[in-house]
Amino acid sequence: MKALKFTLSGNTAFFKVPSVNSNCYFTYGNIHKPALLGIFGAILGYSGYMNQTSTYPEYYDKLKDLQVSIIPNRRNFKKKIQVFNNSVGYASKQEGGNLIIKEQWLEDPSWTVYVMISNEESEKLADHMIHRRCVYIPYLGKNDHPADIHDISYVEISENKELGCMINSLSPYDGINFDMSEATFKYEEFLPIRLDSELNQHELQKFILTDAIAEDTKMAVYKAEDKNIVFC
Repeated sequence: MKALKFTLSGNTAFFKVPSVNSNCYFTYGNIHKPALLGIFGAILGYSGYMNQTSTYPEYYDKLKDLQVSIIPNRRNFKKKIQVFNNSVGYASKQEGGNLIIKEQWLEDPSWTVYVMISNEESEKLADHMIHRRCVYIPYLGKNDHPADIHDISYVEISENKELGCMINSLSPYDGINFDMSEATFKYEEFLPIRLDSELNQHELQKFILTDAIAEDTKMAVYKAEDKNIVFC
């Protein structure tokens, strides 16, 4: 079985948490699947929300069945509040039309991403990326944060049915049982996993990243080079 592997990074990133604080906009701690599909849609030239004519935007409708695995290349990314002005004139009803924006950004984020080659769209995406073809500029959450995509290659993956291993990728919390007795690190967060069909809002799922040993699993674990990963 084959997968596309690449490194995704940037100077900063902002994956907006929709529950907005009146004083600051916050970011998720890691990239999530809907954001990844948006990057893939940009690479392939699929349209987004502005030209939506069906249940989902074109990019999501075509790419939602892709299976992806995400390995953060650091255990956690630093977050910093950025303050800047939106002075386009119509951003605020206050005198001068100036709006002060506060956003929480991830600093120097980096992920290793795997895409399972399992259908026509995954093959098309892999061909574009291997040959470095891109229709639109990909970015990490919004266009203030250009994405750097490098170290692109094909890798062989195989199902790993042996227990007693560490899972290197972000994993659905309810998909794997970990022995936490000797764990030294655990990250948990509810991250977007898909769009709902009515309002195209994010549906959330709890994910975990830890150095604990997996005791039992309800989902397939794959071996990719020296990493154990799960796809979602």
